[in-house]
Amino acid sequence: MTVPSPFTTPDPKAVADSNIMDFARHAGMAGSDYATLHRWSVTDLEGFWAAVWEYFDIDADTPYERVLVEERMPGARWFPGATLNYAHHALRNLADDAVAIIALDETGSCYEVTASRLRAQVASVAATLRDLGVGKGDRVVGYLPNTPHAIVAFLAAASLGAVWSVCGQDYAPKAAADRFAQLQPTVLIAADGYLFNGTTHDRRDAALELAGALPTLKATLLVDHVGLPWPARAYPSLVIPWEDAATRAEKLACTPVPFDHPLWVVFSSGTTGLPKGIVHGHGGVLLEHLKTLGLHSDLGAGDRLLWYTTTHWMMWNLVASTLLTGATTCTYDGSPAPLARPDTLWKLAARHRVTLFGTSPQYLLGMAKFGIDPSVHDLSSIRVVGCTGSALPASAYPWVREHVGDHVLLASISGGTDVVSGFAGSAPNTPVWAGELSAPHLGVALAAYDPEGFPVVDRVGELVVTRPMPSMPLYFWNDPDGSRYREAYFSAFPGVWRHGDWITVTGYGSVIVHGRSDSTLNRNGVRLGSADIHDAVERLPEIVEALVIGAEEPDGGYWMPLFVVLAAGVTLDDSLDEKIKEAIRTGVSPRHVPDDILEVPGIPHTRTGKKLEVPVKRLLQGAPVDQVVNPAAVDAPELIDHYARLGAERRDRSA
Repeated sequence: MTVPSPFTTPDPKAVADSNIMDFARHAGMAGSDYATLHRWSVTDLEGFWAAVWEYFDIDADTPYERVLVEERMPGARWFPGATLNYAHHALRNLADDAVAIIALDETGSCYEVTASRLRAQVASVAATLRDLGVGKGDRVVGYLPNTPHAIVAFLAAASLGAVWSVCGQDYAPKAAADRFAQLQPTVLIAADGYLFNGTTHDRRDAALELAGALPTLKATLLVDHVGLPWPARAYPSLVIPWEDAATRAEKLACTPVPFDHPLWVVFSSGTTGLPKGIVHGHGGVLLEHLKTLGLHSDLGAGDRLLWYTTTHWMMWNLVASTLLTGATTCTYDGSPAPLARPDTLWKLAARHRVTLFGTSPQYLLGMAKFGIDPSVHDLSSIRVVGCTGSALPASAYPWVREHVGDHVLLASISGGTDVVSGFAGSAPNTPVWAGELSAPHLGVALAAYDPEGFPVVDRVGELVVTRPMPSMPLYFWNDPDGSRYREAYFSAFPGVWRHGDWITVTGYGSVIVHGRSDSTLNRNGVRLGSADIHDAVERLPEIVEALVIGAEEPDGGYWMPLFVVLAAGVTLDDSLDEKIKEAIRTGVSPRHVPDDILEVPGIPHTRTGKKLEVPVKRLLQGAPVDQVVNPAAVDAPELIDHYARLGAERRDRSA
């Protein structure tokens, strides 16, 4: 087999100095390449995860009896007997005067939170929660933008053994309540508003409405973030100003909890029915995030991470976990590309000497399309550009090298809220192939399965994980018999985690992500990844965004339309229609050329930015709106009716 030339190869000095090679030496694997390390990590799960525990010096109040018992999925039990606390580990590795958090916003203003101040605020808020009766297993929820308040509140809840959940304030109160009401929370923490694209969004009334929809609340903590005064009003529960909650002189004491004690609940997108509450544990998150951030991202004391996210995307959880490594984390409130200064994030990264800059494919492609040149700023401190949310096309790689720097490791990552981590990505000691993920992550027994459940190489298959990971969900909230959990991940291949992505595992070990398997195009028995088509079309300057759907029809036919959002002043005429088809034909394959190209006013997304491929497909097939999608979980709910009408009109023409 001929291995294609990598886009970049690791710098030998950087490899020698990296955490992952230091870990290899610690584990008795000195000199091993990445493939050897990975093979060991998935064939000897107990040895690998014990080495992670030791390397990162996990401080357990009581020791574990064994690393892994009952190795099955679902139901694996990790580190039984161990008691520890995530918050203790997040707060232990920074010197008092070190900067723990840098709070940034789109205006360019900032403030720093030192480690001593962070510990003091966490201790104070924890004491306030404790006085309100919050203890082990109680739920604390946040209606907050991405600011230090969210991290402080999370760590305070975790220190008590309480369970945390958070969503951003762009969620309507009902959408937030659809999530939080399931948890029957004791305390709500809400901000007065947030910034986005030059506008201050007032969320005081929304916070009041949300509090009214949560009858189990004992108190609401009111955060003054954007300077809007909280007027006197009749809240349904006790009201406490954040300043009162966070400025008490208290001593921090973290409550030891079992390894698998719930840490937080993250929610699925909720595009159909109520969002599913996915529960992760203290110990599993602690080990998984130390591995991901400390080894794969090479973070440690002195590093700084800036990853654009909202609080309801799983990347916020990793932003908070940066503290575990002793590195500084940056929060950011605002648009990733404000109209007034679309390169704001790059400017902030330069000013604050960020070492890991994290973003999405859409952001990088948008920067390229609109001619933004980050290199006007001094980006020499950036070692890694992380990218996740969807597949990063090969076309973005040369742009990053030219406009960010040839010294940068471009780390495309694929993971999920489900495991609140990554399945595949890169590391300091892996080559990078443009358009591909370098390798499965350590400890992830990843494979591509054919429909019969056999692993395939150099062929498209289902992304599966064949052995357990510590951060797999403990359970779904309100799923007492585990049936919804098993159905979500283990119904296709019993005992094997099926994630719902089409991937190719190459013969040289890299991973190519083609898109969601439950929205995969299947024309004449040939499986096609929607991401491949989106990449080819969205490179065109006339196209703002695209969505392709493959819909099976009652007569046995198959309709594959491509919906496009056009740039201002552009008309979808015969010339552009042919240009789009030719871009797909030459850039992907003739099989990928759609049956129809249709102009639409917009593409609907989940609130974490994922295109609603499956709901749009079902609407075109005639499924009722109320059975397909929860409008509150969609970024532009008005678009749902547009696609439903398109489906109805097509069926009428066919009748």
